[in-house]
Parts: sequence; C-alpha cells; structure tokens
Amino acid sequence: MFALDLIIKKRNGMKLTREEINFFVDGYTKGEIPDYQASAFLMAVFFNGMDTDETLWLTEAMLHSGDIVDLSCIPGIKVDKHSTGGVGDKTTLVIAPIVASCGVPVAKMSGRGLGHTGGTIDKLESIPGFRTSLSREEFVTNVKEIGIAVAGQTENLVPADKKMYALRDVTGTVENLSLIAASIMSKKLASGSDAIVLDVKVGSGAFMKTIGEAEKLARLMVDIGRGAGRKTVALITDMDRPLGNNIGNALEVSEAVDILNGKGPDDLREVCLELAANMLFVAGKGDIESCRRLAAGAIEKRTALKKLVEMVIRQGGDPKAIEDTAELPKARFKAEWKAETAGYIEKMHAEKLGYASLILGAGRKNKDDVIDHSAGIELVKKPSDKVERGETLAFLHTSDENRIPEALSVLETAVSISSIPVQAQPLILGRIE
Repeated sequence: MFALDLIIKKRNGMKLTREEINFFVDGYTKGEIPDYQASAFLMAVFFNGMDTDETLWLTEAMLHSGDIVDLSCIPGIKVDKHSTGGVGDKTTLVIAPIVASCGVPVAKMSGRGLGHTGGTIDKLESIPGFRTSLSREEFVTNVKEIGIAVAGQTENLVPADKKMYALRDVTGTVENLSLIAASIMSKKLASGSDAIVLDVKVGSGAFMKTIGEAEKLARLMVDIGRGAGRKTVALITDMDRPLGNNIGNALEVSEAVDILNGKGPDDLREVCLELAANMLFVAGKGDIESCRRLAAGAIEKRTALKKLVEMVIRQGGDPKAIEDTAELPKARFKAEWKAETAGYIEKMHAEKLGYASLILGAGRKNKDDVIDHSAGIELVKKPSDKVERGETLAFLHTSDENRIPEALSVLETAVSISSIPVQAQPLILGRIE
C-alpha cells in the first residue's frame, strides 16, 4: 500500500477502506508519510469529503494512535463535555463544578486557544498558581476523590490529531465536517468518559456558520459516539453574539464565578444550565426537567461554587481568586468603545469581537504567542439593547495601551444599530440525541 494511491483514490472521489485509513494515520503519525503527501491527502478529503463509515474509521485510527485514559477505577458514569468553540465561551468553568457537585464525576481534558481568545486551559491558568499539567495518576485520583479534574491533554493522547491539526491549520483544511468530527471525537473517546455532551456553536463567531452545517456536524459526532458505545447528546447553540459579557481569560473566570454565585448575565446562565442538565441526563440522574432543577439547585445552594474552590485548591491554585475575583490578573490600561449612533443593537459580530480581544492580548495569532491573562473586552451592551450616541458599549482591557487603537478600529465594524426595536434571538437552537 502506498500513500500516493490513497491520495489519488480520494482525489477521484472514491471511498477509502478501514485498512487504507489506518495505513495513512499510522504512517503519518510515525513520520513515514511526509507532510507534503499528508497535505495533499487532507486537501482531497476537504474537497471530496468522507462518508459516515470513513469518518468513524478515521476517528478510530486517530483514537488508537496513542494512549487511552482508563477511568474504570472511578465509580459512576463519567461525563465529558466539548464545545466547538466560540467567543466568550467559559461554560466549562461553570458546568463542570455544577455536574460534579451533583455527584457525577467530570474528567475533562481541555486545550489551549489559537485565535480569538484563550482556551479553557488558558482561562484556568489566569488563576494564580493553578496547575493544568497533571500526571495521568493525579488526574484520575482527583476525579476519584473530589469528582472533578480539568487538565491539559497529555502529550501522547491522540498524537495523530496533534500532527494532523497542525497541518490542517496551515493548509486551509480545517473547515471540513469529517475532519472536525474525527478530531473532536477521537480526543473525547481517548479521554475515557462513559458519556459525552457536545456544544456545537453556530454563527459568526463559530466554525459552523449555518444551522444546516451545525446540524450535520452534531449528527455526525453523535453517530460516532454511539458507534463507539458512548451515550452522546449534542446541543446546537447560538454564536452570532458573544456568550456572556466578558471576553478574555481572567475576565471570563470572574464571570463564571459570578454565575456560580447566582449573579452574572442571563444568556450565560441559560446555556450553562442547559448543558449541565444534559450532562446529568446522560449520567442517568433523571429526565431533562428534573436535571435542570438539580443544576439550578447546585447554583442556588452554592455547592457548585464550593466544588470549583475544591478543584482550584487540589490543582494548586489560590482559592482567594475565586472567593474574591479582584485577586485575578488586572490589566494596566482600560479604554471605552462608544456607540457612534443611537438606536437598538441589531447585531454584534462575535468573530470581530473575538479578533479585537486577540489584538488586546487575550488570544494567540501563533502557537507560541504568550497570552496576557488580564486582557479582553467587557461588554456593557448586548444585541437588542437600546443605546444612545456616545454611550459606552464596552470596556477594553490590556497591558499594552498601544494595542487599543487597532482593537477599536476592528470594533467599529463589529456592531449594527437599528432605528427600530430588535427582538432577542433564542440561544438554544437544537438538540440531537
């Protein structure tokens, strides 16, 4: 078998066999297939696609390219959650403590961000002292003893995905349903949980720009999860606007703590409660409605907040930063973004807001960029709100005031204001089980 034959076969729109996909993934992971052939293969897949069988086989080949976490020593149904990524998406910081405080173990391996804002790991690292690099034994022990651990992925967890994603990122082959689904699900399956809840974002701030694309991806990933013997549910949620009011790492931690204190923005609370309810549902804690009540109760009784503090202490973080978020990193400079016209906010372009926060230092343009944990955007107004000319739309936070003019120039085109009232759009757009 030769890599060239597989490239030509997929270029011509033909279906690959399980053996051929295993050959490609194994060969590329070991360095036996060079980048230039792998690039050609990925481009062929990008244009001609893969069917459900091929996508499942690709997922399985990537899954078995490295270690698989064994959580069998932990009692109960272990649940994981994955978001396809969005602007202001700090849901893991809220829902993992909620679910764990309800007696369902949460073993979550997360990644860093590239582009827009930081990933979950970057957000957690804005808590002074918090360790996201845990040994396999420490990760499992934490879940077993306190019911929760959120850590970075180990080096040998799905190494095929690490290599392939890095190549996709520089060859324009990221936005393909099969490649996205295999990348996400291989990592989720390798993380060892028994059940998975997927948050598939759709809109200007997400990979999936239309409901149709989001539904296809959600269905594909649910089918992969089911094929691998995992109970899997997907929610489709809106990302045409930022989630919550804060964009940026320490700012998002602060907002997550607000939610767990029974405060914070309604949109973030709504999405978090729905995701947490579905995680409790796949863990067998009851029907969806009773699981919603369980999740809401964990916030009202502050048991979820206590669980977050417990996790922070266990992973070396300073609990004072949770008890008083003023202890989190604070930016040296603060500027205002003001409305140029009066009216009603029709749209806030999430992707542009994310890019502006990146300019301020909250995200990475390149893999090795250092994040400014204090940087970001604090929204004062959201879609459907009424504004007056000159009224503050948001505060910009950064440690480098020279970044502010460029960020403001991006934000100038990030908002549309209507002269007539605007109806708020729903946040939860679909559910696939």
